[in-house]
Amino acid sequence: MFSMFSVYPTFLVFLAVVISMVVTMALMPIWIRFLKSSHIGQQVRADGPQSHLVKQGTPTMGGVIMLLAVVVCTFLIGGPTPEIWLLLAALVLTGLLGLIDDGSKVAHERSLGLTPKAKLIGQFAIATAFALCAVNLAHIAPTVEIPFLYTFDLGILTLTIPFGDGIAIPVLYILFVDILLVGMCNAVNLTDGLDGLAAGSVMIVMIVMAAIAYRENLLSPAIFAAALAGACVGFLWFNSYPAEIFMGDTGSLALGMVLGCLAVVTKTEFVSLIIGGLFVAEALSVMIQVVYYKRTKKRIFLMAPLHHHFEKKGWSETKVVVRFWIVSSVFAACGFSLYFAGGML
Repeated sequence: MFSMFSVYPTFLVFLAVVISMVVTMALMPIWIRFLKSSHIGQQVRADGPQSHLVKQGTPTMGGVIMLLAVVVCTFLIGGPTPEIWLLLAALVLTGLLGLIDDGSKVAHERSLGLTPKAKLIGQFAIATAFALCAVNLAHIAPTVEIPFLYTFDLGILTLTIPFGDGIAIPVLYILFVDILLVGMCNAVNLTDGLDGLAAGSVMIVMIVMAAIAYRENLLSPAIFAAALAGACVGFLWFNSYPAEIFMGDTGSLALGMVLGCLAVVTKTEFVSLIIGGLFVAEALSVMIQVVYYKRTKKRIFLMAPLHHHFEKKGWSETKVVVRFWIVSSVFAACGFSLYFAGGML
């Protein structure tokens, strides 16, 4: 449809942001009305901040429209490359896993959906399938580069299954990708605790990932990342404080998974940990809190994840969100600068 603009790749990337944003903003009010009429709302954790109890019953599963907008936009503008099929598959499959989790929460009227074990099994299955396809179909090198320092060859232990032309299984790299993708998946999910926090932070990160993909001459992944940023912008219109709808695990799990997937496709696995530094910090705050409490029965943070700690210190929800956006921007800028400087060597 937009083949006439193929000689203007930069325009296509910006167009992806606009189309995805417009589709999200156009469909979200219809989705919100449907969710309200169906009494599908968020279940708030009882041990969370008391100020969050008013969010009980707010429509959830807004991620459905976000993912739909990204898929539509990518098919309209992006080319059918192996990388884009892998990214879309990871997005949709993780979104379905999150949708099942959200549906379980609504059906049982509780803040916990699928068991942690069930979610992890699903996430690891998707991550492993993506890693295997990335290596064998998209020919992604099983290496991890730390700019200015060293490039690790994680393909030194590779098994080959004699099927067709042979299926390579670089064991160490698959393990690394599993940890990266599942970690990002859950880190973004943990960040999704305040109105606009996850959507705004992911938007910032996806703009940087789009720029990296574009610089790597990966136009379709760049369009995909730009579409994700646009969907977040459109969603923020309805998710800004006080939120009219939440993205749910349908959105947060999928966004985290494809952030890791984009890192694999663009070969920025290490740098992505800096670009998504806010998500890493949120996840680390939970792990530190749990480990420290089990050892000492005391808490380091007033409450985990980290954004709740600052709420407990008296910061308003909007102040936490805006300041965390700023922190996310700093992390993203630092990560992109490291990537850019490393690429000039």
